[in-house]
Amino acid sequence: MNEYQVIVVGGGAAGMMAAGQAARGGAKVLLLEKKERLGRKIAISGKGRCNITNVENVSDFISHYPGNGRFLHGILRDFDNVALREFFASYGVETKVERGGRVFPVSDDAEKIVDALVTFLKNKGVTIKSGIAVEEVLVENGQVTGVRGNGQRYLAPRVVVCTGGSSYPATGSNGDGFRFARKLGHSVITPRPALVPLKTAEDWVKELQGLALRNVEASLWIGGKKQIAEFGEMLFTHFGVSGPIILTLSRQAGDALREGKQVELRINLKPALSAEQLDLRVQRDFQKYSNKQSKNALEDLLPQSLIPVLIRLGGINPEGVVHQISREERKSLVKLLQGLPLTITDTLSIETAIVTAGGISVKEINPKTMASKCVEGLYWAGEVVDVDGITGGYNLQAAFAMGYRAGQAAGNVVS
Repeated sequence: MNEYQVIVVGGGAAGMMAAGQAARGGAKVLLLEKKERLGRKIAISGKGRCNITNVENVSDFISHYPGNGRFLHGILRDFDNVALREFFASYGVETKVERGGRVFPVSDDAEKIVDALVTFLKNKGVTIKSGIAVEEVLVENGQVTGVRGNGQRYLAPRVVVCTGGSSYPATGSNGDGFRFARKLGHSVITPRPALVPLKTAEDWVKELQGLALRNVEASLWIGGKKQIAEFGEMLFTHFGVSGPIILTLSRQAGDALREGKQVELRINLKPALSAEQLDLRVQRDFQKYSNKQSKNALEDLLPQSLIPVLIRLGGINPEGVVHQISREERKSLVKLLQGLPLTITDTLSIETAIVTAGGISVKEINPKTMASKCVEGLYWAGEVVDVDGITGGYNLQAAFAMGYRAGQAAGNVVS
């Protein structure tokens, strides 16, 4: 008989943590994963290195979740970044801290994180069945009775759904959980891409494809008004821009575009200098290279590939001699250096997003247990819930913490 006390659907970060925690108290737990291997999305996260959390004080974490951060308040305190690092250390995965407080395994190998979680599941006696695509959560008279997958019924009075969002569908996150939720009477906040590259109207970005910039500031302007700015790294692509600071701004940019608003990015290439300081710096370079062609006068200030773009946008003759550049042209160039404008036309698709914004309404989930307020015995955890954070390890921390709380609650109510 396929009878269990707890069934967890989805073998990602939240699902593996939930299954292991549910089994700690002795419950008979089944973990179902549609792919042949567990942890597919974990394995590719952080470019294969897996940024599991951040060392920032957990009390400051909430501000880094533009999507329903307050919902996580008690959840993150229950299983915080310190507890998460200790958990992995107990399974032989030591971690290190990098720039921005990001935490990675010392090995720089995301597979070590997956292996530790699988060992955790096996140690706790969880039954793992991969290659099982759950088609339906079974409910009778408002009470969960199990799930149906690959034509078979698996029975349990408690089901934890951790199917992820709609990003990276090749890893198994193709929106199944949202379909289950709607059928079960839950409200689903429209899924949309978060932490996603942005498309631009300007063709000149193609000339800069592959150029990475560090220590720059990108500000987001909506309807002509500055909304937010981020400092750090970004990348030019053939379609627009990407990189950590762009991804952080992308959720707000995408929401504004969907509302029909005008969206612009302005890149400050020299944020450490005031406009006056930068103007003096440019004047010194112009004096130093006064007899060179304009296109060769900014080599001390900018990456080589960026120079012709800035010269052209500033209305300066690239073949002209530096000492012929007018004061107005120089001022225009300084303005561009601290406010290079980009018109945002769209985001890439949700399938390419690192994280899905939207999902099951947090108003219909008890944050103390992650239990559904609509169906008895049903729990939700991870990206399927309408919670999303910025880059830096916040999303995985939230997934592990939600899985921890859901698994404990589902396992504790089993006699």
